[in-house]
Amino acid sequence: MSLPIAIIGAGPVGLAAAAHLAERGESFVVIEAGERAGASVLRWGHVQMFTPWRYCFDQAAYRLLQSAGWQAPMDDEFPTGAELVERYLMPLASLPALAPHIHYRRKVVAVNRLGHDRQRGLDRKGIPFQLTLVDDTGEETSLLARAVIDASGTYRSPNPLGAGGVPALGERNAAAHIFYGIPDVSGRDRARYANRRVLVAGSGHSAFNTLLDLVRLGEVAPQTAVWWVIRREAAQFERIFGGGEADALAARGQLGMQVRNLVDSGRVKVVTGWQTAQVAMTDTGLVVSDGTRTLPPVDEIVVCTGFRPDLAPLRELRLALDPVVEAPTALAPLIDPNLHSCGTVRPHGVDELSHPEPDFYIIGMKSYGRAPTFLLPTGYEQARSVTAALCGDWEAARRVELELPATGVCSGPTGTETGCCSTIPALFSTTIPLNVTNRSCC
Repeated sequence: MSLPIAIIGAGPVGLAAAAHLAERGESFVVIEAGERAGASVLRWGHVQMFTPWRYCFDQAAYRLLQSAGWQAPMDDEFPTGAELVERYLMPLASLPALAPHIHYRRKVVAVNRLGHDRQRGLDRKGIPFQLTLVDDTGEETSLLARAVIDASGTYRSPNPLGAGGVPALGERNAAAHIFYGIPDVSGRDRARYANRRVLVAGSGHSAFNTLLDLVRLGEVAPQTAVWWVIRREAAQFERIFGGGEADALAARGQLGMQVRNLVDSGRVKVVTGWQTAQVAMTDTGLVVSDGTRTLPPVDEIVVCTGFRPDLAPLRELRLALDPVVEAPTALAPLIDPNLHSCGTVRPHGVDELSHPEPDFYIIGMKSYGRAPTFLLPTGYEQARSVTAALCGDWEAARRVELELPATGVCSGPTGTETGCCSTIPALFSTTIPLNVTNRSCC
């Protein structure tokens, strides 16, 4: 009996890969660490996306769902993360074509070639992959596969507060007062931030969302004070607010304008050119320093500095990853934030995602490494191309199509605005349209 294709992660992109394989009649298995499909998405389930439903569906998944009588949401409505799971991912994962092949509460801790470390074997293609799994009781099992698609994402691997890529001095000790990601300021985390002094670090849409939420909280809890630190110097500050009215995703454009208004009004205290070096716990609160400057004490810190891939389980595979971005080497130049402020992504698929390890692919947010410019349609196209290749349909695999909404502003290495492309800093890039709730985008 032939071995299945193993998919790591039952999020949007992992399930898209499963849907494409199901349509092709290919054997597959999905391994998910959480208790249900979209478990990581539910961690930001309170946040509303700034992309409408029409950008949230994979086409193979859409076809499978429609054939089962599923009622699609309205194209122009904006889902929350929880709605994405409840109205799309859970119905998809429950389909008879997918459900028997999804295994929950199992974490992949290692992937290797059966009996081979990364040094052994000239022709590794014919050797099965072995995935080591750990369930929630700690029991270990193994799974053999003919190919592996890693769609596990990055949300569980946030970047630290420290500017050097490692935790700042004292950051670990202060962990009880630091939140990484997007807190539910208006809901379950309200008591944690109401009438507290809060420092927000980061210049992406996740930080924007948090700032807006905290200012809104301050309207009913007036002692709430908000500091905002960003790495960019004052001369570059204006660029972080995005394309405004020129953005093809109107809600995303509104986000930057709203945060700009908060800064102008003085409701958020901004410090530019900041690189966190130390966090000290004192009797008056957390004192944060960049080595030369020290901020007033705060009670809580929210770190919105992006995410990075967890590559530890892939240690015994032969990967070709860019040393800077940690994305596949052919993809990295297209998305390197040192070269692009906005991910000028041309169509890409199996060729850009290939590694020296045959039949192994990283897709979705994890394929972008540390680059903060990922969109769900990009991941869906990756899934379509890679699954076609694994099924031997190379014509379809290389017929890559991708259209993304333009931001209205971006810059290349020279910093010139080109109005060319789509940018969503981080998988959970957020925005709040006027008089509406929080928004995020994949």
